[in-house]
Amino acid sequence: MLEAELPSAPGTASGTPSASAGRTASDAGLRTRLVDAGVDLVAREGAGALTLREIARRAGVSHGAPRRHFPTHLELLSAIAHRGFIDLAARVSATRGDGSAEPRGQLAELSGAYLRFALENAGMYELMFRHDLLASGHLRLRDTSLPLFGVLVELVGRVRPDADARAVAAALWANLHGIAQLWRWGSLQLATGADDFGPLLRTALDAHLGPEDDR
Repeated sequence: MLEAELPSAPGTASGTPSASAGRTASDAGLRTRLVDAGVDLVAREGAGALTLREIARRAGVSHGAPRRHFPTHLELLSAIAHRGFIDLAARVSATRGDGSAEPRGQLAELSGAYLRFALENAGMYELMFRHDLLASGHLRLRDTSLPLFGVLVELVGRVRPDADARAVAAALWANLHGIAQLWRWGSLQLATGADDFGPLLRTALDAHLGPEDDR
């Protein structure tokens, strides 16, 4: 979650919530509204549309209001990107289930889910992997993204115990990232005549993990 759950507001002697508690709730609401506006904007118009002024306009506040919670543009963008990582993590968790399926099958399912996320959320996907956001340390985005990579490393290690799992996982991730970008641009469809990324995904998995035994 981006926001910690607010504690129950202490009451006054008459049982009326204090003014400071009201301000705290109002501030939390404004922060959430700004991030919500940014998430909607990036979905509709892409990462390039995420200016402070436009986010504030869509949130219904003055263009200076975001500075109360996000002193820099980078911090607001990080909060928006964090929502993307939470969404992706939820998809990974739902796809893995209890993690009891065989690792090769899990990797295929997770890779497909990753590509679908990238293609369905192109603007958010672009924002999430901006190096300046990840390197900035705001909201500790790397602490959200690296565990997702850790899942990939763990599964690759189970499929390829003979290999450097981290290197193979990184190469597979780079391959998936390339498929997502080139597919979104239409380049792969033009080059291959394909209308489904499934065969490309299977080829990528075979290239990094070796062909499946039953093929």
